[in-house]
Amino acid sequence: MAGGDGNSPPGRVLFEFTQLGQQMRVAAIDEASGTEIVVICPLQLGPAQMQRLALAKLRHKLGLPPEPPAPPTIRPGKYA
Repeated sequence: MAGGDGNSPPGRVLFEFTQLGQQMRVAAIDEASGTEIVVICPLQLGPAQMQRLALAKLRHKLGLPPEPPAPPTIRPGKYA
């Protein structure tokens, strides 16, 4: 799967995490096109959240539509 042609999702994406003080620099690189983006995130975010943010920015730069949001998790109520 090749990314960067405007209608296919990015193929393999490489992530690089670098801590800068109280922030994390996350680089996402589309392997097929060599396109790279960088986001700076607070350390309070988890690695999965940082990756999702970087991937969303990479998809935007490649001209791809955003991924649909994940379905909400249904948790039982207080008396279930």
